[in-house]
Amino acid sequence: MNKIFLYLSFLLPIIFASCSHEKKDSENGKPIELKEAKEQIIIDCNYTFDEAIAGSVAPEYILNQLELIDVLYYSIDNKVHAGQILTNKKMVPVLKHMFEFMYEKQFPIGRAIPIVKFKWNDDLSMKANNTYSFCYRNAGYSKHATGMAIDINPYFNPVRWKDAFKNRTNKPVGAIYNPKVPGTFYPENPVNIEFKKCGLRWGHSFTRNWDDHHFEK
Repeated sequence: MNKIFLYLSFLLPIIFASCSHEKKDSENGKPIELKEAKEQIIIDCNYTFDEAIAGSVAPEYILNQLELIDVLYYSIDNKVHAGQILTNKKMVPVLKHMFEFMYEKQFPIGRAIPIVKFKWNDDLSMKANNTYSFCYRNAGYSKHATGMAIDINPYFNPVRWKDAFKNRTNKPVGAIYNPKVPGTFYPENPVNIEFKKCGLRWGHSFTRNWDDHHFEK
C-alpha cells in the first residue's frame, strides 16, 4: 500500500467522523458516508518527494527547506480529490489547517499538483487552474521561489493589473474574474478571512495588481 493510501486511511475516518452529518451529497441530499467517500476519492497525483522536485534548478539549500504534503479537497466536479502541495516546511502547519478548513467549507479547488507536472511553467499551471506553492522562479522577489506562498485556483482568480499597468496582460490569458463563481476569492470570503487569521498576506493588496489567487507568508 503506497503512502497516499496510508494517508487516506488515517485521515478519512477523522474527517468523516466529524463531518458526515453535515456534508450532503450534491445529488440526493443524504449525508456522505465513509464507504461512499472512499469510493468517490479521485487521486490527482501521488508523487514521491524526489519526483516532485525533479528538474528544478533551485539550489540544494532551498530544496532542503521543502516538504511534500498530501491534501484532500472538493474539486469543481463536487467530488473528493486527493492531491499534493510541495511547500516550505514553515508553511506546512498553515496549509494543512487551510486545506482542512476549505474541505469543511466545501470550497472547491480545481486541482492541487506540484508544478513539476507542468514542466515548471507557471503559465501552464495557471491555465489549468492548478493550486501550488513551490516554484523556483523570479527568485529575487517571488515567495514561490522558497515555497513561502501558495496560488489557489488561478483561473478563477486571475492576476489583474491596476491603472498604471493596464497595458500588461492579465494572467492566465482568457480568465475572467467573477466573485459569484465557487472557488473565487473576495474580501468577505470565509477562506480568505481564515488565511488572514493565519498570518498570510493576500495578493489583492499588491500595489501593481490584484493577484487574487496568491497568499504569502
